Amino acid sequence: MTTLDLSQFKPIPGFDCVEWKRERQAQIYEETGHMTLEERRERSRRASERAAVRRAERTTLAESTEN
Repeated sequence: MTTLDLSQFKPIPGFDCVEWKRERQAQIYEETGHMTLEERRERSRRASERAAVRRAERTTLAESTEN
């Protein structure tokens, strides 16, 4: 398993993570506010699947660069 060295990541000047989080939450609320519970579940399921694909792609890429 790859160990993540957090000291490599520097803060982004001017970036407010709380503001970014609130903006994304507002965006998601706008997209899902009119949806039924089933529609929101399906949206979450699809988002989870996309995230799993991206994780697998990053893992493959990381493993290929280690060798």
